[in-house]
Amino acid sequence: MSPVPWSLLPDNASVGGDGQLVIGGCDTLDLVAEFGTPVFVYDEDHLRSRCREAVEAFGDHAVYASKAFLCKAMAKLAAEEGLGIDVATGGELHVCLAAGVDPARLTFHGNNKSVAELRTGLSVGVGRLVVDSFDELDRLDHLAATEPELFEGDGGRPQVLLRITPGIKAETHAYIATGQDDSKFGFTVSTGVAHQAVERARAADAYDLVGIHAHIGSQVFRVDSFANAVAALGAFANPLGLDELIVGGGLGVAYVEGEEAATITQWSRLIQKAAAEAGITATVGIEPGRSIAAAAAVTLYTVGTVKDLPGIRTYVAVDGGMSDNPRPVLYGSGYETFLARSVLADRTETVRVVGKHCESGDLLVREGGVPADVAVGDILATPVTGAYGHSMGSNYNKILRPPVVFVSNGDARLVVRRETPEDLLATDVG
Repeated sequence: MSPVPWSLLPDNASVGGDGQLVIGGCDTLDLVAEFGTPVFVYDEDHLRSRCREAVEAFGDHAVYASKAFLCKAMAKLAAEEGLGIDVATGGELHVCLAAGVDPARLTFHGNNKSVAELRTGLSVGVGRLVVDSFDELDRLDHLAATEPELFEGDGGRPQVLLRITPGIKAETHAYIATGQDDSKFGFTVSTGVAHQAVERARAADAYDLVGIHAHIGSQVFRVDSFANAVAALGAFANPLGLDELIVGGGLGVAYVEGEEAATITQWSRLIQKAAAEAGITATVGIEPGRSIAAAAAVTLYTVGTVKDLPGIRTYVAVDGGMSDNPRPVLYGSGYETFLARSVLADRTETVRVVGKHCESGDLLVREGGVPADVAVGDILATPVTGAYGHSMGSNYNKILRPPVVFVSNGDARLVVRRETPEDLLATDVG
């Protein structure tokens, strides 16, 4: 197996004098010595570049999907680069507010927002509420009747988007397809309920219906799926005469050798072309997440065990696992591997990289490549881990969640510290 494809590494990756991986001017082996493993290392300038690319294409209507990766530093970075931020829970909202993000630049998503979450969103003045169900409309009506002051902020009446399901099945894993009719998300166009939702929202006195929102799925490589979605959205939304049409995110990224994905710029041009062809006059917006964060990061692990089963396979066990990257377990996702000390080395040995959890299914890379001299104590790297690793992490087996380090121009900045054993007891009142 040849060296790890350079295209999968962060923008500002390079090779040090001893053949080691350097990111943002920082030697990854030095980062391990300072911060330990596992550790998420993010190329900060890579993140900023992707944010600027989205803003250049869609201006104020480019919104970062924070579920991909969120901490205070990331929220600040996205806001500094001109992106709005979408949040799907009260927790994500809380982090963005703690980071000092202007609430007016937040879009509040979620298919089952509670009364408490709606109350908080309205009280702080989020820029957009994306309504997902008739039950949510009921909750808004109830709040308008019992707490009318929530709807009388300095920014005027709350602005509402309705999420619809356009009947487009994206070519992606079933668990992350969201645009087909059979979905937990949104109001379905084909059944007529989307039109019913529009009529009801327009009749409301407490808030203004300003647009339509849709999302067809995540990790979508087939960009024609987006064109089809835009055409379907145009057919539904054009007669309504609303000001905004948000087509969501979901652009796929390459994780392994041989995969290719459109850039944010290519994706945006396709969307804008499809919108023009569909006669859409509303302002079109996007919500990229994975395509901004995924390739910006590399996760570094320490090899603890190399177990050769003659005639079967070799297992390489590291000090993390499904608690810091559950995607391989959830979706069968593929990743590449290499050793941080020799980034350009041929990877002549095929191994299965596993974690330290008490689960046979705890694997990180099903068929990973490493040099023949891989040994206990080596630092093993997996690239393209900037999305849905930190954000989906857990404390399974009471493992401590890793730190997050931003690197840029030779400086390393700890933005999320490693958890401590005391953190495991922070909410334990037994």
